[in-house]
Amino acid sequence: MFIDRARINIKSGDGGDGASSFRREKYVPKGGPSGGDGGRGGDIVFVVDVNRNTLQDFRYKRHFKADRGGNGGTKNMSGQTAVPMEIPVPPGTVIKEEATGNILADLTRPGQRFVAAKGGRGGRGNARFVSSVHRAPTFAEKGEPGVETWLTMELKLIADVGLLGYPSVGKSSILSRVSAAKPEVAAYHFTTLSPVLGVVSLDGERNFVLADIPGLIEGAHQGVGLGHEFLRHVERTKILIHVLDVSGSEGRDPIEDYHKINEELRLYSERLANRPQIIAANKMDLPEARENYARVADYIKAQGREIFPISAATGEGMKALMNRVSELLANYVEEPEQIETAKVYEAKPEPEFSIRREDDGAFVVEGRNIEKLVAMIHFDDDEGLRRFQLIWRRLGIEEKLLAHGIKEGDTVRIGMMEFEFRA
Repeated sequence: MFIDRARINIKSGDGGDGASSFRREKYVPKGGPSGGDGGRGGDIVFVVDVNRNTLQDFRYKRHFKADRGGNGGTKNMSGQTAVPMEIPVPPGTVIKEEATGNILADLTRPGQRFVAAKGGRGGRGNARFVSSVHRAPTFAEKGEPGVETWLTMELKLIADVGLLGYPSVGKSSILSRVSAAKPEVAAYHFTTLSPVLGVVSLDGERNFVLADIPGLIEGAHQGVGLGHEFLRHVERTKILIHVLDVSGSEGRDPIEDYHKINEELRLYSERLANRPQIIAANKMDLPEARENYARVADYIKAQGREIFPISAATGEGMKALMNRVSELLANYVEEPEQIETAKVYEAKPEPEFSIRREDDGAFVVEGRNIEKLVAMIHFDDDEGLRRFQLIWRRLGIEEKLLAHGIKEGDTVRIGMMEFEFRA
């Protein structure tokens, strides 16, 4: 089954906890702190695998969690760094942040890697907190929590040439005629419900990948008839073969079909509408097509485009069409990136924390850094508690809570921790 869209949850590994220990060696009666740091948690990494061509595997597994880093040990021994979790994806996979829709990565090259979530750093052992005034700290940090988020993935097929046109104009027949691909061919609309790829080989030397894109209809740019699902796969093609049923066997005018399909391309993407396009006048084995061809050919040529009379049923004209496509590919120049449409994301300084009140009356202190600090503190250790109190005062959290109207005994939440306020 061809699956070209998926939604998954990823979580990078938590960092390992730092150790709290002291040297206990013979002849060293008062050895100093020797707790080692925790290891870094595993990253979540997407890797392009050319042996995959669908996102089907993500239908059955949607949650990916990397391993936690190893805890620090005695004698200043650091914990082991966790191995990254690699997630193989097919070429052409676009990874987006679900919450914002921002594109995080567009993976097209074999072996290309993208780190979607970095593992949490390991907590520092007590040996790291020695100072001139505090010679024997017992405090050690917990590991930093990993990053958890939901992502969406979309697959845009990577093909050199795309076949497009209305349903039942003969796109699948053309693909099966010129390649070894075997798409379903039948006398009803939307026989092809997912894109099919085939390799066209000319003279044993020239090869290109041809994609049969399911039929488009009016309103495709708005998603009508699964339009977005189909149009997405045309975006990476270099050349378009626009197939017309010149016989008008469906009761439609091929010239009107030509305009409607190109209008859908333009409304979806101006760059797509301006892509090199060859017109394939199909079904020339039928008498009606031979009668219509001169009128259609004159009109298409007046539009500045080439037209080739073909018959997918008999093979007539197919070689000339494919040879011309091969010539255009050989002279194809990559389209320049459109700077005006490129999005640039800049890192902006975030406030240290913010305060809001929940319906149950609790005061919630939010902020990436303060939540991370709280998650890494051992509150059952007296020194850990004192360290948190120092951070609390340094950041001015108490003053801002009082400004928000907090009273003695009210509840304060930071991350997963809950406190009772005491002035």
